[in-house]
Amino acid sequence: MGTALVTGASAGLGEEFCWQLASAGHNLVVVARRADRLQSLAHKIEQACRVRVEVLPADLSVAEDVQQVAARLRQSHNPVGLLVNNAGFGRGKPFLSGDFNEERLGLKVMVSAVMELTRAAGEAMVARGRGAILNVSSVASDTGMGTYSAHKAWVKAFSEGLAEELRSTGVTVTAVMPGMVNTEFHDRTAVDVSKVSAISWITPEAVVSQALDAVRRGQVLVTPTLRYKLTTQVVKLAPRWAVRSVTRRIPHM
Repeated sequence: MGTALVTGASAGLGEEFCWQLASAGHNLVVVARRADRLQSLAHKIEQACRVRVEVLPADLSVAEDVQQVAARLRQSHNPVGLLVNNAGFGRGKPFLSGDFNEERLGLKVMVSAVMELTRAAGEAMVARGRGAILNVSSVASDTGMGTYSAHKAWVKAFSEGLAEELRSTGVTVTAVMPGMVNTEFHDRTAVDVSKVSAISWITPEAVVSQALDAVRRGQVLVTPTLRYKLTTQVVKLAPRWAVRSVTRRIPHM
C-alpha cells in the first residue's frame, strides 16, 4: 500500500492519521519533536497493524531538522507516496502582547516547513508520476483570527495553487479545513475553550477519515462534517466586517 510520512505524528490529528493509514496497510514515517512518544507510538502501531514504522524525530522550527525530513522525502528507496503536513500549534495570545519568538516558530512550522517539505515531496512524486500531499489547514483560514488563521489561510491558498500546477502529473494536493477538534491541541495553548458549545466539537476520527477519503478522490479542498461545511459557506457569504465582529469575541488561537 506504500509509505506515508506524517508530521506532528505523536498526538492529536497526527496520531489519528497514523492509525488510520496503518490500519489501511500503509507503512509509516512518523515525525515529531519527542522521540520517546514517537517510539511508543511506533511500537503500538507495528504490533497492532503489522506495518513498518520509521521514527524520525525532528523539530520543524529548526532548519537542519526540516532538511533531514526533506531528505527522507527525496529518498528513492522505500519512497513516500503520501505526505501529511500536519504539524502545528496555537499560541492563544494576541499578536502584540505575546512572545514574538513564538510567532517566529509558528511561521517556521506552519508555513516555511510546509513549503520546504512539499517541495521535496512534490519533486520526488512528479518524477515517479504518482503521489499525494495532504496539508492540514483550518476553518480559521476564512476568518481574521490573528496569525494562526493567517498561516492556515496560506496553507489553503498554497495547496489550491499547487494542485493546479500539478494537474495531469499523477500527483494530487489536498487541504483539509477542520473545525474545533477534540484533541490535546487546545490543552497545549492558553486558549480558554470552556465556553465552546458541545455541538462545535468534532472527533479526530471524523476529520481524518474524511480527509483521507478526499485524498483518494483527488479532491483539493475538504471541510469535514456538515456543520462546518455550512459554517464555512456562511462565513464566505457574510460581510467581512460581520465576520471580524464575531471572531474577535472568540479566543485567539
